[in-house]
Amino acid sequence: MYAVITAGGTVRPEFARAIGTDIKALAPLGDRRLIDPAIDAARAVGARAIAVIGSPAVAQYCAPRVECMVSAAPSGTENILRALRAFPDAERLVFLTSDLPFIEAAALAEFVARSRPAALTMALAAADAYTAEFPGAPPHVVTLGGERFANGSAFVIDRSAIAPLERLAGRFFSARKSLPRLALLLGPALCLRFASGRLRLADIEHRASAVLGVAACAIVDAAPGLCYDVDDVADWAYAHSRQRADG
Repeated sequence: MYAVITAGGTVRPEFARAIGTDIKALAPLGDRRLIDPAIDAARAVGARAIAVIGSPAVAQYCAPRVECMVSAAPSGTENILRALRAFPDAERLVFLTSDLPFIEAAALAEFVARSRPAALTMALAAADAYTAEFPGAPPHVVTLGGERFANGSAFVIDRSAIAPLERLAGRFFSARKSLPRLALLLGPALCLRFASGRLRLADIEHRASAVLGVAACAIVDAAPGLCYDVDDVADWAYAHSRQRADG
């Protein structure tokens, strides 16, 4: 098992002023940086090697602790492709974003273990568990077919899923935070189900498996820490203040 972490994202001026950099992965997090928990978790679950896709500044910060640094491109889609291709011989990839301030090794290990035998999995946390874990946090819950989830930014990808994912790369990973957008990506039948209020998570899993040609599923009830990511300054401020309070 290998791990890849995408860290090419930059932030808007207001956010950059708050964190002292326009590179999201290098935002302060307590006395560390936002990317650190993802690196630590990947290492702790036994990744044979870790690749980070990022700028020269990210490379300077991360290089002593990872085996591979891949230069980031201006395009988010291209960065996803570079992550998927970082370890051509890998049988299985753990794919993480660099903005998971509360990711922990035990939670990631459980997610990886539960991902077998599917070829592609995505972490989802139950809404009640998420809001209990992060009281007062900015909203990050979606509703689908009467079920409520927080979408994750942690994936396990089998070698057999890499080529199919490359065809959809940017669209799939951009849509991950919106189950309706995933439905739109996966075809008109799912869009009709969503519009009529009948779309269920199982429908998305079934259609994704058909489109990709591999078994794809969500790992429901994954740890909330795999699903709290930092999209804006409010997300960062919550995580930073909590990390500082926790010491």
